[in-house]
Amino acid sequence: MRNDAQPLHIHHMGQCAYEPVWHAMRDFTAARRPSTVDEFWLVEHPSVFTLGQAGRLEHVLAAGDIPVVRTDRGGQVTYHGPGQIVLYTLIDMRRRKLGVRTLVDALEFSVIRFLSDHGVSAESRPDAPGVYVQERKIASLALRIRRGCSYHGLAFNLDMDLEPFNRINPCGFRGLRVTCLSDFGVRLSWHESALALSAQLADILGYRHEI
Repeated sequence: MRNDAQPLHIHHMGQCAYEPVWHAMRDFTAARRPSTVDEFWLVEHPSVFTLGQAGRLEHVLAAGDIPVVRTDRGGQVTYHGPGQIVLYTLIDMRRRKLGVRTLVDALEFSVIRFLSDHGVSAESRPDAPGVYVQERKIASLALRIRRGCSYHGLAFNLDMDLEPFNRINPCGFRGLRVTCLSDFGVRLSWHESALALSAQLADILGYRHEI
């Protein structure tokens, strides 16, 4: 741990509906002060499709019984559901002197490093943000920057039903294949994995963290 590491609070929120958590992130960001400690929020959402603020509804092919929520992050459409780890990054980027590209790289590398620890080789792609294993997407990311502070973040497919991804063009890419960690014979608890993934990101960004 670096001597100059910044403080960080990590909140394990369990399973929570998407919209209340999204609204809470906006409220937290709006109320921030220069002294507000950065936070990671770890959450598992019930089934929902979320569409970015400039996202095109045509990428939702057949939502069926799964609700679609238009949100204020970047990017197109994605799916959240049980068995997925969502890591929201509420960071004062001006204070940390972080650019968006630096944060995106850190999010991707945290997943790559976590997967490597479990014997799975992964990579990022310059043309499509996220993390891929054998050309299948295992993690997606999207951010919103407001008043120099970030919210939204990363979704990592741990052990989940992937069928809902067939109802959309994931992240706006027709035919994009999606996978999860359990497809590679690695089965871990949600809590254990969320803790390890958040610790990887905290280390990469130079935080000392509290749970």
